[in-house]
Amino acid sequence: MAGHSKWANIKRQKAVVDAKRGKTFTQLSRAIIVAARSGVPDPALNFQLRTAIDKAKAASIPNDNIERAIAKGAGTSGGDNATFEAIRYEGYGPGGVAILIEALTDNRNRTAADLRVAFSKNGGNLGEVGCVSWMFDQKGVCVVQGVVDEEQLLEASLEGGAESYEMTEDEMAEVFTDIGNLETLSQTLKNQGFKVSDAELRWIPSNSVEVTEPDQARSLFKLIDTLEGLDDVQNVTANFEISEELMALSIS
Repeated sequence: MAGHSKWANIKRQKAVVDAKRGKTFTQLSRAIIVAARSGVPDPALNFQLRTAIDKAKAASIPNDNIERAIAKGAGTSGGDNATFEAIRYEGYGPGGVAILIEALTDNRNRTAADLRVAFSKNGGNLGEVGCVSWMFDQKGVCVVQGVVDEEQLLEASLEGGAESYEMTEDEMAEVFTDIGNLETLSQTLKNQGFKVSDAELRWIPSNSVEVTEPDQARSLFKLIDTLEGLDDVQNVTANFEISEELMALSIS
């Protein structure tokens, strides 16, 4: 579909606009807390924590805040002992677009209520667990910058156990692997001299819905913005494609 954006590209272009608002300190700090709690609180020994810290630094979160989040996750900070759990929610947006929401919450009733309101006010509905997740596969993804030799990238990707790769922009690629192999792939690419700007787990839609109506596109982006604006929400994934022109009108 020439001239159309799939979800990964939509996310990148949205990120440029969203950066003006910024991912909240709360959302990024929670990711650090959970990563520190689920493994050792040392980023050198905990890939999930190291990745969460990198994203926090990229968002200009002060080191003091990062250290406090690590201490809270390790249980050495005293004070607030709120326990966060990772929960996945699923629903439908305008036009039947499938939406997955990953949340970190200390109150699942509050989170579900907030999500239900966001969906209902923006032409969608929150569904039951499993209603759309069958349309997605979770993969590990390394975003690689400065790719000038695609053959070299292919060799390094194969060595790192990658399943596939895709050139997404000039000198930029995404390399896909099994979720359990993400750290190995990331380290292999770095050892081969590639700049890995992000390493994350991502839900990849197996089919997609094309959005062609301006009103539907605006409602859909408003819903996604509302969901991403909730403190409990860490990530939103949807399975639609949209023309570059319509997207520019809808997210500007």
